[in-house]
Amino acid sequence: MQEKSKLIAENRTHDKDTGSPEVQVALLTDRINSLTEHLQKNLKDHSSRRGLLMQVSKRRRLLDYLKKKDEARYTGLTKKLKLRK
Repeated sequence: MQEKSKLIAENRTHDKDTGSPEVQVALLTDRINSLTEHLQKNLKDHSSRRGLLMQVSKRRRLLDYLKKKDEARYTGLTKKLKLRK
């Protein structure tokens, strides 16, 4: 829970921000990274793999939206989170 609050605090755009695309992408990236580690150890966990793919596609949609709305915020976020593309 503290890690989630820390991620929100680092990526928010104003004091009460919890749902901006930047915050959502940061939270999804953290969950994707932990699921990726889990799946490297548990190769046959297909339900978690499906969940990972759904989260990756949701993050992609949010990033596409952010790129369409504000290119500068998009590039800043991808550099901050070290995402490709």
